[in-house]
Amino acid sequence: MNYDAFFAEKLDELKADGRYRIFAELERRAGAFPRAAHYRDDGVGEVTVWCSNDYLGMGQHPAVTSAMHETIDACGAGAGGTRNISGTCHAHVELEAELADLHGKEAALLFTSGYVSNWAALSTLAAKLPNCVVLSDALNHASMIEGIRHSRAECRRWKHNDVADLDRLLSEVEPGRAKLVAFESVYSMDGDIAPIEQIIEVCEKHGALSYIDEVHAVGLYGPRGGGVAEARGLMDRIDVIEGTLGKAYGVMGGYITGSAALVDFVRSFASGFIFTTALPPALAAAATASIRHLKTSQVERQRHQERVATVRRRLHAIGIPTLENPSHIIPVMVGDAKKCKRISDWLLDHHGIYVQPINYPTVPVGTERLRITPSPVHSDADIDKLVSALSEIWSMCELARRAVAA
Repeated sequence: MNYDAFFAEKLDELKADGRYRIFAELERRAGAFPRAAHYRDDGVGEVTVWCSNDYLGMGQHPAVTSAMHETIDACGAGAGGTRNISGTCHAHVELEAELADLHGKEAALLFTSGYVSNWAALSTLAAKLPNCVVLSDALNHASMIEGIRHSRAECRRWKHNDVADLDRLLSEVEPGRAKLVAFESVYSMDGDIAPIEQIIEVCEKHGALSYIDEVHAVGLYGPRGGGVAEARGLMDRIDVIEGTLGKAYGVMGGYITGSAALVDFVRSFASGFIFTTALPPALAAAATASIRHLKTSQVERQRHQERVATVRRRLHAIGIPTLENPSHIIPVMVGDAKKCKRISDWLLDHHGIYVQPINYPTVPVGTERLRITPSPVHSDADIDKLVSALSEIWSMCELARRAVAA
């Protein structure tokens, strides 16, 4: 078999469909975000980033960068190995205590990414709980799906955010079986938010373990940034709260929080924790500084919400169709993979606006979109430029506009 020919053929198919992904080579500039240097064949330019998951710009916050610098100077670059052998650092222990406090839980466990924390925790819990059946929301993230698959436990998918369907499926589970309900708070592509309280009520009714992914909510919602569950006063009723340090907190890493027994169980049995090198202590220290800052500061969250509302209002005013939702994510609906990529390329080439196209398999065919994530550091001038450029390319692509109320 000619392996390279097979690879090339499949890549050509992606290109023909408009789904081939090209990574722009960027260099974030501390203190200047959302500005970034853009490296191209013809030199280096400047772009404004409109699709970052560093939602609050905390990756450049002085408290965060100072903590990282100080810890590198004090401890060096790496952790020294896996947590089990030689890699548990004081910075890890401090961070886990901060995360447990954030969510009002007895314990927390740190992983190298949010993907790994979902994969490791769900695969371990579902595999080890006796005769476990997992009830998974139909739109759960790939990391959750992969973790459940790896566990080899039975999985029953419930309709997205449909509490009645979850209740029905749980009522059909045979008595005596362990039950694990996995869902997200904020769904990252549509920006919708789960009916958390009703889901918890169903879990409690059927004696199911509840597992919520708050990666797109921690830092952003709640009086201390504990996520949507904190904002709604529900954290104490959820068994496992999973989150990330790589989005609103601006650093890197993932985690779970829960009871001391549950967290210790995952720590002791999860291969995704046991056999991987620990996060560098400088990253852990930076994440701790970010969490501590956002536990007390409301400035970033308030400015963020205002910027999101402003962008939504401006796009609505010119008829650009967006998917309505109550979160901070603004999906601009294009509905065509090739046009979506054309718009993205044109914005970058002609206006220095960087927003990546979102195509299949991330979203279903026919729902291709630009996923815009305003931040507290986007200025009025940045918004003016984005709205004007989008209006121009929308007309060039002959895309329909939403009727604007008089």
